[in-house]
Amino acid sequence: MLVFAAIALAIPLSLLFDTRSKRRAGDNTIPFESGVSAGTFRAQRFTISYYLTAMLFIVFDIEIVFLYPLALAMHRLARFGFVEMTVFIALLAVAYVYVWRKGALEWR
Repeated sequence: MLVFAAIALAIPLSLLFDTRSKRRAGDNTIPFESGVSAGTFRAQRFTISYYLTAMLFIVFDIEIVFLYPLALAMHRLARFGFVEMTVFIALLAVAYVYVWRKGALEWR
């Protein structure tokens, strides 16, 4: 236990007190590995549809997290499990159709 505690303290302390990685003054003008110059970066504004698409992806992705255990236990749950899964999928389908009709899935 003490060995793990010593290692857990040694790694961050060695990173804090590492003096070999001093910055040189000219490093600020060198382009990044992607080719973008450090001086030309400016904040960009994203449209609301970008964030809405990301949130919808998360919602419909989390749906699988709830469907997978239900599908594994389906043989034990019998008719009750089938009804629960059907109601859950129907609610998600209604939400999907609503979002689709509002035009949130169109990329403009």
